[in-house]
Amino acid sequence: MLDKTQYQKLVKSRAPGSRHLQTMLAAFVVGGLICCLGQGIGDILKILLPDAPKAEIGALVSIILIFLGALFTGIGVYDDIGTFAGAGSIVPITGFANSVVAPAMEYKKEGIVFGICAKLFAIAGPIIVFGVVASFLVGVIHLFI
Repeated sequence: MLDKTQYQKLVKSRAPGSRHLQTMLAAFVVGGLICCLGQGIGDILKILLPDAPKAEIGALVSIILIFLGALFTGIGVYDDIGTFAGAGSIVPITGFANSVVAPAMEYKKEGIVFGICAKLFAIAGPIIVFGVVASFLVGVIHLFI
């Protein structure tokens, strides 16, 4: 029979080592690559559309990144990226697209209306609602201050 300290030593010797540094490095690199992709798309759009306003270019970059995030989620690539990169894949705007498309893909067997459409904003919906309500409250507070 093992006493408490012997058991803790045994557990500590058998437990897998921490992979925090590897996980943080993967998140940093993948998140950075996604952001670099967005910057590259913006630079290409500035060349292709030289007279376009900066806000329009930014909106197009956001639309393209959301599309790519949804596409990669739909074909199953984004899950692999998320498994490798962790938080590095959810922080940029592509993570939002993933959070919208992933539940819809999971419930597509239930049909278009009760599966895809009903579950489309299952994860992102509460976040959007909280963001809208919080911005409204901040606006009201700002109005009175």
